[in-house]
Amino acid sequence: MCVDYTDLNRACPKDVCPLPNIDKLVNNSSGYKLLSFMDAYSGYNQIPIAEEDKMKTAFMTESENYFYNVMPFGLQNVGATYQRMMNKSMTRNFWATFLRSTWTA
Repeated sequence: MCVDYTDLNRACPKDVCPLPNIDKLVNNSSGYKLLSFMDAYSGYNQIPIAEEDKMKTAFMTESENYFYNVMPFGLQNVGATYQRMMNKSMTRNFWATFLRSTWTA
């Protein structure tokens, strides 16, 4: 199934949240013995859509009308929204708590 969000994307203002600089990410990760990567493929599919915006994602089939509860592929600001969420959640406090709970027996 393919939903065309061309009109919705035209109506929405572009979100200019910058994506991370690859060179900076590589340089910041050098010198460590262990490296771990999060598999964030389609992670935006876990971001809930605000209740008042769900109807904007509506689509029709032969039998019923539907709308998305989570962010679908194809919206123009999906990448920037996901990056902002990652930046907000991946703080020093998060990592300190995660590493403490992971490495404590």
